Amino acid sequence: MNAKLSGLFSGFPMHHFTDEIALVLKENLPRRESLVFISAWPEDYKRNDDDNDGMHEMFAERGMTFAGHRVIDRRINAADAVKLVQTADCIFLMGGDVTLQMALIRDLGLISALRASRAVILGVSAGSMNMGRYVAEVWESKTLYEGLGLTDITVKGHYTEDAWFLPALKEISRIQPVAAMEDESAIFIQGGAAWSFGNIHWIDKGRITKLTDKMLKAIGNTLPYESHGE
Repeated sequence: MNAKLSGLFSGFPMHHFTDEIALVLKENLPRRESLVFISAWPEDYKRNDDDNDGMHEMFAERGMTFAGHRVIDRRINAADAVKLVQTADCIFLMGGDVTLQMALIRDLGLISALRASRAVILGVSAGSMNMGRYVAEVWESKTLYEGLGLTDITVKGHYTEDAWFLPALKEISRIQPVAAMEDESAIFIQGGAAWSFGNIHWIDKGRITKLTDKMLKAIGNTLPYESHGE
């Protein structure tokens, strides 16, 4: 993995970064020329434009205004999308539909560019799920599919004790452990280090425990990830 910093988020229902998350981002984003969002609703252009501005405002209110911010969706051609990723200071995979986002990324040929990027790469909800080597698909297939391989950690956001997807997640965890994240939590990965903020649960073989930074360190990161193609 080449990213300067990777951040996995569940969600921000109040549309604000927490103090701890904002501090990490500000420390790692001294250059703020280009912020690029990748849509998880690729054909919902009005929504994407609104989210593009709204999510940039989350950075701006923490003193991290970018000179430019763009969203990649179905309106953009592959060459321009690749260039945006290659020149971005921060890439943010948005929330929404995991399979639609992955299809967009594949169709635009962005996988290699994302893996080669030295930007700060962030994902929220669907975006953080797709950053993993494996994605826990809890809606239809109830199984795993191949993600971007930007981290070895498989995540699922919006966790609560009575979440509708918990039975499927427990079954999936018999094959691949899952970090189930409550909203306003974060996992950061930088070099060989990984740490977290907020409430995150580790589901392994159907058993749920509290995820700790000691466990994150043990999980480790074995990237760069070389076995996947476009």
